[in-house]
Amino acid sequence: MKNKKVVLAYSGGLDTSYCIKYLTEEHQMEIHALTVDTGGFSALELQLMAERALALGATSYQAVNVTKKLYDQCLKYLVFGNSLRYQTYPLSVSAERMFQALEVVNYARSIGADAIAHGSTGAGNDQVRFDLIFTLLGDGIEIITPIREQQLSRAAEIAYLEKHGVSWPDKKGKYSINQGIWGTSVGGQETLTSHQNLPEDAWPVPMTAQGERKLSLQFKAGEFVGFDGQTFAHPVAAIQALEAVAAPFGVGRDIHVGDTIIGIKGRVGFAAAAPLLIIKAHHLLEKHTLTKWQLYWKEQLGNWYGMMVHEGQFLDPVLRNIEAFLTDTQQPVTGDVFLTLHPYRYVLDGIQSPYDMLGAGFGQYGEINTGWSGEDVKGFTKILSLAGQIQGKVRATTTKE
Repeated sequence: MKNKKVVLAYSGGLDTSYCIKYLTEEHQMEIHALTVDTGGFSALELQLMAERALALGATSYQAVNVTKKLYDQCLKYLVFGNSLRYQTYPLSVSAERMFQALEVVNYARSIGADAIAHGSTGAGNDQVRFDLIFTLLGDGIEIITPIREQQLSRAAEIAYLEKHGVSWPDKKGKYSINQGIWGTSVGGQETLTSHQNLPEDAWPVPMTAQGERKLSLQFKAGEFVGFDGQTFAHPVAAIQALEAVAAPFGVGRDIHVGDTIIGIKGRVGFAAAAPLLIIKAHHLLEKHTLTKWQLYWKEQLGNWYGMMVHEGQFLDPVLRNIEAFLTDTQQPVTGDVFLTLHPYRYVLDGIQSPYDMLGAGFGQYGEINTGWSGEDVKGFTKILSLAGQIQGKVRATTTKE
């Protein structure tokens, strides 16, 4: 294993920092750390990550930003499909892992690496997502997973680093935090239980906003393009700006409980103010502008699409088919959605769209009908009831016999 050239998917966190130190100290491997930024790091954070990786023993460090690619090729379809895992979680980590894995395997091939390493544990989803992409596209490249193979606890990793002269901040050791444009996941001691919530200081953005804030979110052909009259050059910029406004209200926080790819139940905290507001606002706009059957089939396929992304199946060609369907439904999903932010909650107030079918002039629900008469409804109801009448009559006859 000595001098083996290894590309490490490096997040700057405890697990991948341990990987650098362990693989260089114990096996004298040549580690090339690659950070794939999905919208979660500032320029200063990336600089500090580079310094940390090299100080830990990495031979080289690179960072690549794939945020726009992530949005264009995946996130916008999660919005089109109103995809929330178990109606709760906006697939924050699920989506970005696919794109991080794709960049890592491409980089490994470009530099002629002997192996790829990642810091996933043996009890979560990420190990499958990374391994699956590396297996499909890595041409048989070796996959190295020190945390999984050694079944290490966070405390054990911290102890190893400290033994080799690397101190680790208390909060960084207590919580596993993954931040990207589509939300931040937070895992810690509380999420290993079934009854504890995360404390206020565990969340990445403190709740500091007071009072209320009115917002108007703009959508064009299903895509979130801006708010309060400001249109952004790309939806990524709009998402980031909305997150900056909404996160201090403490909205978009929750605990997700779900089924992992490997079969066990998992529990994780997440903070995703902008994603939750965008998906919920988009869904409300769709309810005004799409037909009943469009909404029905979108719900089925949106859930399926989200499940496939969650389980690492992003490369399956059926997802391209679903994306085509979702895109085809979105042209009338254009207009403004009005909402109000309050501390720890939000209210969807309503929408305004040239495609709004609520005010089409055929009638007002519960008030007046102008597109049909009472006699029309009586006849319609009679025909609609025929199947039930026939079934009831046949059953009554066979029961008597």
